[in-house]
Amino acid sequence: MLLKTYEEKGLLFNSNFTEPAGPADTFAYRGDLVLVEGDVADASGRRKPPTATIRQSVLLAQGDKLLLAAGLFDDIARLPVFVKRYGADFSPEMHAVFFVSNIAKPMKLKLEGIEFALIPLEDGMVWNELLDELGIEKSELKGQSAGEKVATVHAAFKSHALKGAELTLEAALESTIEVKRGGAAPSDAGASDLTHANSGHQ
Repeated sequence: MLLKTYEEKGLLFNSNFTEPAGPADTFAYRGDLVLVEGDVADASGRRKPPTATIRQSVLLAQGDKLLLAAGLFDDIARLPVFVKRYGADFSPEMHAVFFVSNIAKPMKLKLEGIEFALIPLEDGMVWNELLDELGIEKSELKGQSAGEKVATVHAAFKSHALKGAELTLEAALESTIEVKRGGAAPSDAGASDLTHANSGHQ
């Protein structure tokens, strides 16, 4: 299965769970998704922590294709890195919804034939924000397994119209805002790290 492949390649980080999600060969994941791995730390090939991730990712995969991808980007510039690295795994019907710290307004854009909905969020709980966006009450998920809850969220997106102006990637990258964070800056990859990201997880 696709998520097992990600796990074996060290692409799942700070994992909450990977579980069956109802239909055959359908699995859900919540946790961080690696965009740029850390440097090799020792002779055995173990790596340092990743330098860039999609935080609080919510993924649903069936077979070898992603049906749902959501999470939190600190910088919208990471979106094309995600597409470049994982695009071969996108189902043509994939729903992609990302919360982004450095945009001010909701927006939509198409990359590799997939519509990406981007929603401003400086910080917060992606799962709760997804439920709010879809109008799903937690009581509606009562009795479902963790994986089934992700499948329910995916199903809700099929009939949900996401808001936001339609932009090109170039226009979206030019519309960022400065995000002021208290305390020390998080350990993240700079632009040069992102542009040199691995082009695939094969």
